[in-house]
Amino acid sequence: MNRILFLLLSMSSLLFTTGCCESHLKLRAYDLSCENLTDPLGIGSSNPRLSWKFETSADGESLSAYQILAASSPDLLTENKADLWNSGKTESPESILISWNGEELPSGSVCYWKVRIWDNSGRRSGWSETAYFTTGLLENSEWKGDYIGISDSSEFCVSPLLKRDFTIDKLSGSYYLHVNSLGYHEVWINGAKVGEYVLSPAVSQFNKRSLALTYDITDLLRKGSNELILWIGQGWYSKGLPGVQWTGPLVRAQLEKINGRDRELVLVTDSEWTARASGYSTIGTWRPHQFGGELVEGAMLTDYPGEGNRPWIPVSTVPLTEVKVSPQMTEANRIMDTVRAVSIGRINDSTWLADMGTTLTGWLRINFSSLKPGQKIEIRYSDHLDKYGKTVNQGQIDRYVAAGTAREQFMNKFNYHGFRYAMITGLTKAPAIEDITAFLIHTGYTKASTFECSDEDLNSIYNMINYTLRCLSLGGYLVDCPQIERLGYGGDGNASTITAQSMFNLAPLYSNWLQAWEDCIRDDGSMPHTAPNPYSAGGGPYWCGFIITASWNSYLNYGDEEFLKRNYPAMQRWLGYAEKYSPEGLLEGWPETEYRSWYLGDWAVPEGINQTDPESIGLVNNCFMIVCYETMKRIATVLGRDEDSRKYAEREMELLSLINQRFYNNINRIYGSGSQIDLAYPLLAGIVPDSLVSAVRQKLIDFTMNERGGHFACGLVGIPVITEWATLSHEAELMYSMLKKRDYPGYLYMTDNGATTTWEHWNGARSRIHNCYNGIGSWFIQALGGIRPDPSHPGYRKFIIDPQVPDGVNWANTSKETPYGTVVLNWKIENGSMQLDLKVPAGSNAILRIPRDCESWSVNGVDYSAASSETELDNGSYIIVFKLHKQSM
Repeated sequence: MNRILFLLLSMSSLLFTTGCCESHLKLRAYDLSCENLTDPLGIGSSNPRLSWKFETSADGESLSAYQILAASSPDLLTENKADLWNSGKTESPESILISWNGEELPSGSVCYWKVRIWDNSGRRSGWSETAYFTTGLLENSEWKGDYIGISDSSEFCVSPLLKRDFTIDKLSGSYYLHVNSLGYHEVWINGAKVGEYVLSPAVSQFNKRSLALTYDITDLLRKGSNELILWIGQGWYSKGLPGVQWTGPLVRAQLEKINGRDRELVLVTDSEWTARASGYSTIGTWRPHQFGGELVEGAMLTDYPGEGNRPWIPVSTVPLTEVKVSPQMTEANRIMDTVRAVSIGRINDSTWLADMGTTLTGWLRINFSSLKPGQKIEIRYSDHLDKYGKTVNQGQIDRYVAAGTAREQFMNKFNYHGFRYAMITGLTKAPAIEDITAFLIHTGYTKASTFECSDEDLNSIYNMINYTLRCLSLGGYLVDCPQIERLGYGGDGNASTITAQSMFNLAPLYSNWLQAWEDCIRDDGSMPHTAPNPYSAGGGPYWCGFIITASWNSYLNYGDEEFLKRNYPAMQRWLGYAEKYSPEGLLEGWPETEYRSWYLGDWAVPEGINQTDPESIGLVNNCFMIVCYETMKRIATVLGRDEDSRKYAEREMELLSLINQRFYNNINRIYGSGSQIDLAYPLLAGIVPDSLVSAVRQKLIDFTMNERGGHFACGLVGIPVITEWATLSHEAELMYSMLKKRDYPGYLYMTDNGATTTWEHWNGARSRIHNCYNGIGSWFIQALGGIRPDPSHPGYRKFIIDPQVPDGVNWANTSKETPYGTVVLNWKIENGSMQLDLKVPAGSNAILRIPRDCESWSVNGVDYSAASSETELDNGSYIIVFKLHKQSM
């Protein structure tokens, strides 16, 4: 590899160090985080990890040292007073996931912290802005209250209000409320809702774990009398599901006062609390096609939950078999966007159809006027319409019983819907279009990429996939669909993880989701197909092995070795289980269980492809096992388990040989059934011998172009397989030609038929908000956009710049947020040259791949020959120009 040392950079560094004063330089730490969360409350670790990004005006400079100050109060956050940690000047180039090395942080600790940094030239920054975090209750024994709820035998599960009045004689310090609800909750203090969280907490496996959230309620308290209300709803805590021990939602809470490092218990949930109905109840069983919605009784609603003279009754205190209570370590759900209805159409004299103009996951709000007391309104939801122009039955329904006031409002609270259309029955007059509003809800992560290119078709596909994933990520995991099953399928996760982690900052979400997978493994090492695992669901090995591939991809994207350390034992146990069903070395089918059904290869393929072909199923699943062994080999190496790494390498080579013996047809030069996935997967997994790669590749292209008309001819498993193979093999023309097909099956077929989110099946059957075909999304960022991670340097410490340009695209603008900052790559082709405008963030380096059709090139005006295949660039801003051969223009 040739490393460029630019004269321009050297001269500028000399000027900075000898001719300029320090105040003219830009060197600062920013975007401080704790466990990849911004100012989190109630984290689940006494030894948290701290991160920051930094920027410098001196290109080519890197971090050489840092100093962290941490204190229990902002007033103590000085070098002389910091009572939790003063790291001193610590020589290190690291800036992500720095392990805590200060005072012990017990439960309920409050920590304010800041950092300053030094670069390689010895320049020192000022102090960063102050960040903070608190620790939650770290052990079950520290929860002092009871689980409380109401005894409920009604038709629908009531969402009750639970109230406690209390007195504060003197306000001092800070007040933190820890809430562990089984089901959803909201917190109200003195008539005001606390925070912006909705549908909290995130998901967990209730027979193994429940989650807790912490709220800072200091600013809402007053001297004297105070009212605390916990409003709870059923959610996944539904009767008959694993770990559910009561007929309705329950909650346990604990209010503590923190003053510096002193901690005082103020109140807990117990028999002194009172309860009453809220006017909200849950409809549905939280089973597939039965997620229902909510019954809202308008006469019981008030401006805020504690208002009114309706009586309060004693709560029920409920003893439970204890499971682990963990502080929630992913962002909470939030309302992330507002969607207005675009039309209202008449179905009949009392039924109206509202079109929101886009599919979405979240809530609906309707303002009503002039309803009669007791008038019943029914709202049915679906993501598409049947051939008669009515909503299809997806088991989504809300009911509103009117109070009869001049103006009243329906709005969801403890359930949600996946929909575009709302069919409203029970009104003789259509509601005004401005009175119908929907709210997109998902986990509160942030965006991590942007993409736009010269081809509007490609832009529409990218935007559809990006938006689809936002609609699938409510609750701290990714689901198959929000309206029919709401399950965290491992196959759907494997199909979309590279795309999702390219598009969004999902380290906390994946930490939560993988925790559920770890909780779901059985004693014999068997895995379900979903996590959490409330009931049996279909899939295959590609679904079960998610804990291996998702842990590795999370490590690769975010640089967090904890993903590997924490999940490694479960990965090993699952591989051991798979090996029990590999009696001759090849994985064979395993039995269905009460928690897992089917044994799939690919899934949701287009018409004309046989996904039930035993040849294809056997090949696909053994290809996946090759990927698992290769991944485990890498993981073991990272963790310093050299013997394990050698063992997995040996098993990989043994299985590779067996696959070639069993599934390669030497006469036809095909693997398995010769389908698209059966040819692409062996190529991606490195199974095809070097001498056969060209022939198998040509078979794949011939099959695609001649037998399938240039279309995608695979499903949930095949799409990410062919996408990753095409990205690594520079098959930009093939991908572009398939993406540009407007007829069935294809992405433009979806958009041309009104899709704003991707479908479950290429023909639009069943679900039209689905995590089936989203694996294609990584190609836009990593191939066409040209930014992809380097597996040898996780977390984008080093990354690859390598735009792959098909004929028909002449520019693309892409950005990728990394743990070190934002990579920006804008490229364009004109007048026989390709220009790249590149920004490499401080703390990282770019490996620039030189195009094969390049005659010469320049960086920031300095010319180079095209002899090298790649070069490395330090942080900074670059204008790179490749002079291309005439035949490539």
